[in-house]
Amino acid sequence: MAEVAATNGSEAPAAAAAAAPAPAVFAGLKVQLTVPAGRAEEAAAFYKAAFAAEEVARSTHPKRKGEGEEPSLLCAELKVGAATVLVCDQAADDVPALRKEGALASGLVLRLETSDVNAAAAQAAAAGAALQGEVSEDSCGVGATLVDPFGVTWVLASATSAKKCA
Repeated sequence: MAEVAATNGSEAPAAAAAAAPAPAVFAGLKVQLTVPAGRAEEAAAFYKAAFAAEEVARSTHPKRKGEGEEPSLLCAELKVGAATVLVCDQAADDVPALRKEGALASGLVLRLETSDVNAAAAQAAAAGAALQGEVSEDSCGVGATLVDPFGVTWVLASATSAKKCA
């Protein structure tokens, strides 16, 4: 006669847990800003002028031509400080982040920390960003809010503000 072990039901979850796949491991996070079709080149140029972004890579669309018959830009990978931002053309209606008028529909706000908020705000405004209010100082440090020509909201904050208000 075969021996039958009594169970209290705890063996089934343990067996399921042992068979569960390992959790995904991520290498990093890159913010992707999708701009209206045909404006990725303009957006990349803006971020270079406004935030001293450095272009580290780009991908083009071989069948879509920009000015001068060059393939049009699909995405530019930019470094802004230690962060990576992808600036991409909206290729079709498959990106719901854009409204019909081209402004971002989400509550996305990008925060840039800098040692000189006044200079950073002036540089971004000179490149075409709209300052929302004035550069101000509170108990957390110096800060400013601006909206770029593509509808993205940026907060410029003193590098020490995160430590003061954490």
